[in-house]
Amino acid sequence: MTAAEKLPEELYPAPIKTVEEGSPAARAGVRVGDVLLRVNGEAVTDVLDYRHKLAQGAATLEIARPAQAPKVMTGVAGTAEDHHRLMLQGPSSLGDTFTFSVEWEDPGLDFEEVLFDGIKKCANKCDFCYVHQMPRGFRKSLYIMDDDYRLSFLYGSFVTLTNLSEHDINRILDENLSPLYVSVHTANQDLRQDMMKWWKLKVKDPQAVQIRGMIERLSDIDLYTQIVLVPERNDRENLDDTVEYLSSRPNVISAAVVPIGLTGHRKNLPDVRTFTKEEAQDTLKRLNVWRKKFLQERGTRFVFPSDEIYLLAGEPLPTEEEYEGFPMLENGVGMIRDFLTEGLPELPAALPEPRRVILGTGSLFAESLDRAVEPLRQIEGLSVEVRAIENKTFGKVTTVAGLLTGRCFRHAIQPAEADLLIVPPTTLRYGTELMLDDVSLGELKKEFKMDVRAGGATLGELARVLLEGAQSSGHQFGMSAHAVKDSERASGGSAPNEPLEVEVAEENMRGKA
Repeated sequence: MTAAEKLPEELYPAPIKTVEEGSPAARAGVRVGDVLLRVNGEAVTDVLDYRHKLAQGAATLEIARPAQAPKVMTGVAGTAEDHHRLMLQGPSSLGDTFTFSVEWEDPGLDFEEVLFDGIKKCANKCDFCYVHQMPRGFRKSLYIMDDDYRLSFLYGSFVTLTNLSEHDINRILDENLSPLYVSVHTANQDLRQDMMKWWKLKVKDPQAVQIRGMIERLSDIDLYTQIVLVPERNDRENLDDTVEYLSSRPNVISAAVVPIGLTGHRKNLPDVRTFTKEEAQDTLKRLNVWRKKFLQERGTRFVFPSDEIYLLAGEPLPTEEEYEGFPMLENGVGMIRDFLTEGLPELPAALPEPRRVILGTGSLFAESLDRAVEPLRQIEGLSVEVRAIENKTFGKVTTVAGLLTGRCFRHAIQPAEADLLIVPPTTLRYGTELMLDDVSLGELKKEFKMDVRAGGATLGELARVLLEGAQSSGHQFGMSAHAVKDSERASGGSAPNEPLEVEVAEENMRGKA
């Protein structure tokens, strides 16, 4: 019998990316391009489900070989129906199936995707959603409103929980998908509904929108939470109430507080604004009272303001110790301090040949970076300029470095005005030299008639890139869901040791969830 004759709607064929040499799958004749259909006679929805079934001990895997190569369009499937449409050229493209069995042994398979049934989409229409503020003309994956608890567990992306079904909740608990990263925003239920405005038809379980009830129901799951702060909405006393509630729940490990992120593209959206310096100072003052209290009583500061709040307030950043290991680094909490932890290496007195260098960055970080690289200006023959690049794509109100695009640099840099342009690594898609607007470093190098490189993850590495032409290992954009939506090389074997694409970056699109 062929797979085409028995392919039910609930199957989610998972194309196989690699087959480990000498593995049970290789010995059974599985090839790259084959698809996994079932494990122990049951459909498999994602790599977590796959691993969970294997963990039961004995497992029989059903494999199908496509009669022709399947059209793999990784990460753009939003529903099971979309998934089938995009993944296969119709059921007739699958040939005969075969099975092989393992017992307490890894089959040796990795998959093209981590999600076989497509990304779970958001049920909300938040006032501060970054996707709604995206200008036109970008690749389609950047407009997908994802809100998938599986990606939260795998890659640390923040989810709101409002789209969970009873099955999803039970699965989180049964499979101990811990930790999860949850966008709370406020513990006031009426205010949360007003800010997030979930679509009733997209809410599968009415209880899922009750944030306190969900946190308490997930009491066995560690939760890292975030509060996207909107002026005159969930700040001040509302912020105090939310922090007090979250700190009362034993399963809430910490809370990150980040200010709303805006672009210049808010047509037909509610009127919201960024924080003033005075409001940012008030926020820090309130949070510092809580941080001091928690440290004395619990040995942890628990609540962590993002770097942007300190910069907006004009206040000095906390010490490295105060970040307690940087648990929410990718949410913009401690990125600057982490960058500064490795200081400058031993610097030469002079360069063999004169070199002009421009360090391009967002206006928010420019002043801090300028101070950090001041010692480099003592090197004879080296000219270093930190240039705050205006965001011509998202608008002046967008000041973070990670959302700069090729268009922004084209407006800010003149051909041959320097020997080297260094761009923030957070502007690049993971594993590539492409920016958000798909402009490559190679294109900029050709247009600007100068070398163009990505900077480093630390100040020391930046100096090595600048002085020695070292290769950057800095974070790149698109952590979590955007890795799956964008990357054609998302690993299916297990959770990665590093994010597939670091956005934000601000997750780089902070405030999206």
